[in-house]
Amino acid sequence: MWLFLIFVAVPIIEIALFINLGGWLGTFPTLAIIVITAALGTFLVKTQAISAFKTIGTKFRSLQNPTEPVAHAAMILFAGALLLTPGFFTDAVGFSFLMPWFRTCIFKFVKRKIEFQNVNSKDFNDNTRHGYNKKSHGDIIIEGEYRENKATPPKDILK
Repeated sequence: MWLFLIFVAVPIIEIALFINLGGWLGTFPTLAIIVITAALGTFLVKTQAISAFKTIGTKFRSLQNPTEPVAHAAMILFAGALLLTPGFFTDAVGFSFLMPWFRTCIFKFVKRKIEFQNVNSKDFNDNTRHGYNKKSHGDIIIEGEYRENKATPPKDILK
C-alpha cells in the first residue's frame, strides 16, 4: 500500500512543482535548473561513492563491521537515482541523502527496526546451533542424489 502511494504521490508532487515553478520562473530557467541539478548531483554522487567504497575497503581490510559504510554507499546510489530523475521533489530528497548526517540518522533509525545477528566460525563448529545434540555421536544424514560420471576426460586434462 505504501509503495502504491509513493508511486502516485511523487509524480503528482512533481507535476505541481513543475507547473508552479515553471509559471513563476519560465520554461527555460526551469529546464536549466533540472539539468544543472542532475549534473551537480552526478558529480557529488561520484565523489561520495568513491569515498564510501574506500571506507568499505578499509573496514574489510581491518576486519571491522562494514555495515554502516555499505548502508551509506547504498543510500548514495539511491540519491544518484533520485538526482537523475527529473523533478524538484526528487532532487530535494536526493540531495538530502547526500548529506552524511542525514544518512547517519536514517541508518540509526533502520538499525533500531532490524534485528542483527552476528556469525563467527565457532557457530559453524557448534552442532547445537543446527539442532544436533553434542552428546550424541550419531551419524548426520544428508539427503541427496548422485550419479556416476562414466565419460572419459579430455586428453589434455590427463597430461
